[in-house]
Amino acid sequence: MPLPPPAERELMHTREITLQGFRRTDGQMDVEAHLVDTKGFAFSNPDRGQVPSGVPLHEMWVRMTINDHLEITACEAVTDHGPYVTCGGGAASFASLVGLTIKPGFLKAANARVGGVLGCTHLREMLQQIGTVALQTIWPMRSRREVAALEAAKARGEVPADQRPRTDGSPNMINSCFAYASDGETVRTRWPDRYTGPQSAPAAPAETVLN
Repeated sequence: MPLPPPAERELMHTREITLQGFRRTDGQMDVEAHLVDTKGFAFSNPDRGQVPSGVPLHEMWVRMTINDHLEITACEAVTDHGPYVTCGGGAASFASLVGLTIKPGFLKAANARVGGVLGCTHLREMLQQIGTVALQTIWPMRSRREVAALEAAKARGEVPADQRPRTDGSPNMINSCFAYASDGETVRTRWPDRYTGPQSAPAAPAETVLN
């Protein structure tokens, strides 16, 4: 459902951020982020002169490679456009993120390495979203591996034919937002054993669903 019609207005600024998660053939994953800032009007810049409407004021890229333990094994960043000729120098420090793990406290640890004059404000702003996309990327990767391992075990007769994969992500998702409230309908339907709301007829266990 779209927003209600706005008041009469003039476009001043647009920020577009695109993030994609990739499964690599070596078993790791890449998360790529691309940020573009444009103005809805032409403006003068001391280093670039007249910048036409729609031409990027900022354009930055980050590619972060992460292993199955969510440890960063490589990170590179590039600045294609910035307001000053020196802006590109802030991208080099993002290689120092190698060795960090995406977990609680990741942003604080990353800021210690690329914060302030060590890095670029706009590249840093993408780190939280990169972490989220990394989690969204690794869940289906792990689920595929678990399903494959379970099917192989079934074929060998090591587990019952009706056994389901165990990975469902519920510990990280329950009570993380409105939809995943432990007393809400989503949890009652997907994870009835974790439901804390008013009791009623238990819901049947749901199949694995990607979030």
